[in-house]
Amino acid sequence: MAEKKFNVAVAGATGAVGNQMIRCLEEMNFPVQSLKLLASHRSVGRTLRFKGELVPVEELKEDSFKGLDIALFSAGGGTSQTFAPFAAKDGCVVVDNSSAWRMDPEVPLVVPEVNPHAIAQHTNKGIIANPNCSTIQMVVALSPIHKKYGIKRIVVSTYQAVSGTGKKAIDELFDQTRAMINFLDYQTKVYPHRIAFNCLPHIDSFLDNGYTKEEMKMVNETRKILEDDTIGVTATTVRVPVFFGHSEAVNVETKDPVSASEVRALLEEAPGVKVMDDPQQNLYPLATDAAGTDLTLVGRIRADESISNGINMWVVSDNVRKGAATNAVQIAQVLAKEYL
Repeated sequence: MAEKKFNVAVAGATGAVGNQMIRCLEEMNFPVQSLKLLASHRSVGRTLRFKGELVPVEELKEDSFKGLDIALFSAGGGTSQTFAPFAAKDGCVVVDNSSAWRMDPEVPLVVPEVNPHAIAQHTNKGIIANPNCSTIQMVVALSPIHKKYGIKRIVVSTYQAVSGTGKKAIDELFDQTRAMINFLDYQTKVYPHRIAFNCLPHIDSFLDNGYTKEEMKMVNETRKILEDDTIGVTATTVRVPVFFGHSEAVNVETKDPVSASEVRALLEEAPGVKVMDDPQQNLYPLATDAAGTDLTLVGRIRADESISNGINMWVVSDNVRKGAATNAVQIAQVLAKEYL
């Protein structure tokens, strides 16, 4: 029996994540019948390569989704709020990478290694939400622990690459670094302070509770994905002068007793996880290890000796791939195989 193929769109195709979505569709051999690339009117006339062919970029419009099966969105929250309902109305299921739909109770928030069953809820609104990049890698590592031992509390500090902000931030880090090395003046446009040779404890805007939106995304999304509102979660998110790859220091307090060796053994068998944990050989995950891969890397697994049932770990992943594009295509794979 011939494999069923699908008419697919990528909205926001010319952005960093949109570009990666196109590459992931090709690399992961997604069964594409046709591919439509959508972006703002400014990008019309450009072409992008898919499987050796040049595909023209079309303007994203309300009627762009007729005859399509799946649309991968990475065009910003406002664009998603405007156009995703039009896609759904035309029978095209949207996998959205923005924050627009994540906390909508009718929209599933999915990491395929963790809660693929939630994809069945796509029939509610025709939309599936892709979580925040820093949330994705953390729940990939924590889900096996929660399922076996129960998680009571999570304390996470992130060290996030500038690519999470986009191409302008990548360019700013490069330009500032080059200027400082050469004792030249530098400009600060994307971030409120210099990012080169610096760390900014400020990702997204601040809320009235003193946390940033990024930090509260991690709190709320983690509970939704793990389907447990009783988990205590607190986060501090930091932008660091790294181009690609988010790193996280994660402290977990479990309900049932667990040892570091038990966690290590559990994660060695977990889907989407690669354990890199031999400190005596200087082996632990680095952002450079994660860049270009789709795995969540975990190391520095050790007991938290300040509390009972506490575990510390270091979690690293490519924020553009697994933290965005790869996760979206993985959702589309399950959607195509099980539900369409």
